[in-house]
Amino acid sequence: MIKSKQPSAQAIVQLCEYHNIQHIVISPGSRNAPLTIGFTNHEFFECYSIVDERSAGFFALGMAQQLQQPVALVCTSGSALVNYYPSITEAFYSRVPLVVISADRPEHLINIGDGQTITQPHIFGSHILFEANLKDHFKKPFLKTVKNNNSRIDKALQLAKSECGPVHINVPFSEPLYETTEELISEVKPIKIQTNKKPFSLSKPTIKKWHSSKRKMILVGVNPPNCVQEMYLKLIAEDPSVIVLTETTSNLHHPNFFASIDQLITPLDATDFEALQPDLLLTFGGMIVSKKIKTFLRTNPPKTHWHVDEIQANDTFFCLTKHFKCSVNTFFEQLNASVDSFSVSTYFETWNRVKIRRLQKHKKYLKSIPFSDFKAFDRVLKQIPNNYMLQSGNSSTIRYLQLFELNPTLTVFCNRGTSGIDGSTSTAIGAARISNQPTVFITGDLSFFYDNNALWNNYIPSNFRIIIINNRGGGIFRILPGNKDSKNFSTFVETNHTLTAEPISNLHGFEYVSANTVEELDLALDCFYNQSSHPKLLEVFTPSSENDRILLSYFDFIK
Repeated sequence: MIKSKQPSAQAIVQLCEYHNIQHIVISPGSRNAPLTIGFTNHEFFECYSIVDERSAGFFALGMAQQLQQPVALVCTSGSALVNYYPSITEAFYSRVPLVVISADRPEHLINIGDGQTITQPHIFGSHILFEANLKDHFKKPFLKTVKNNNSRIDKALQLAKSECGPVHINVPFSEPLYETTEELISEVKPIKIQTNKKPFSLSKPTIKKWHSSKRKMILVGVNPPNCVQEMYLKLIAEDPSVIVLTETTSNLHHPNFFASIDQLITPLDATDFEALQPDLLLTFGGMIVSKKIKTFLRTNPPKTHWHVDEIQANDTFFCLTKHFKCSVNTFFEQLNASVDSFSVSTYFETWNRVKIRRLQKHKKYLKSIPFSDFKAFDRVLKQIPNNYMLQSGNSSTIRYLQLFELNPTLTVFCNRGTSGIDGSTSTAIGAARISNQPTVFITGDLSFFYDNNALWNNYIPSNFRIIIINNRGGGIFRILPGNKDSKNFSTFVETNHTLTAEPISNLHGFEYVSANTVEELDLALDCFYNQSSHPKLLEVFTPSSENDRILLSYFDFIK
């Protein structure tokens, strides 16, 4: 087997194989040639070539999101590395395991005026779990340098897996860069990191507090599918003292759960808020999309807030009282182990009646409005086939999705770590590439055009579908306070444009179709998911001047 002659490159390849990091996303360059040689000549690895490092980072993130295992990124020195930063911050806050492996020049060649040289150590600051800044193998003593390098590589890979986040391995390579060998310079022996995990146990007062509380709210953020056992979902769904608010990205479903949080919260007045305020708030999962629920819980804080997560807890509502470092299933198992009855309460019954009323008015409103973002989303979401993966763009897209009860067979994902629009398309393509599920990506126009380099990609499955809701600008900003009639607003905030996705679709081999009316949209959707030899893109044009009025009026209508 052909290998690089560089000891660090050999060590990285060996350790990635040992830790089962199989998927390697490589961006072109010369300084990273030893890594490219090592990975691409090894039958264990599946390698992907993506030119644009920013897109490559999000592509890898999409794969890691689905695998729930680390994916490696490999780039050359200089500005290439910096282009990873948006995906690294997203991975850090979404807790997605990524391994960034950057080639670098030896220390003595930095800051001497050469091109594509920057200071690469510590470049990601506080947005990584660990960085391994390796030493050039020519540095003496040789054996000690190699041993120290190997130890740091090993630690980085282990932490990416165990702590679920990004790590950075920076590797200086001296020339010549392209020399190869079939010999193994040294066999790397992984070092097992010692963990002192204590067995988890809920105290009796904690269990008693839960079961005695009359108003318990469970709020669920981002979760992978099937993360909570069905028996525990059934238990909490049947408890009359519990209401379960689920975000679209929670991937949790039950008829008794409250899936459209903003639909429930937005029309409430001060008296309603008092009635909804929980005694005990239990949260699990990742980031919360709904601003309404965050505002509500910050201004009407519960007496007790518990968060369940094996690694960390965010004090999102400024009232966190306890972090339980265990899995959700372990928590519910112990919580319900010795209790066979529920508290007497009308908490669920009261708010379930509100939910039913809201849903009835929701349906009436949809019948009364003209073609718009709101109506387009309704039509689009109803037509997604069973068992699809739904990838959502930021920011209007995911907020619209929160207003609809989705098909429970769908799995839903969105980059909510930093909530940026910058790499949503690339993430969706990476997820589609690695998943067995057919995938539809729903996005806004600004998000799509911002990341259109994502389509410069040789790994897009033919069953991949993109739906763009094109309101000719950043429609989300029309919903927010501001002078919407000014030139400054339209140019610098909303960012009006007349672009369409058709030329980009044609350039990259997508089948393109557009819709400007309900009738055209229904017709396009009738065959949009049919089998094809190429991926497809549907662009839905909506009236930018009407969308904000229709959305804001919705919340008045459903009161």
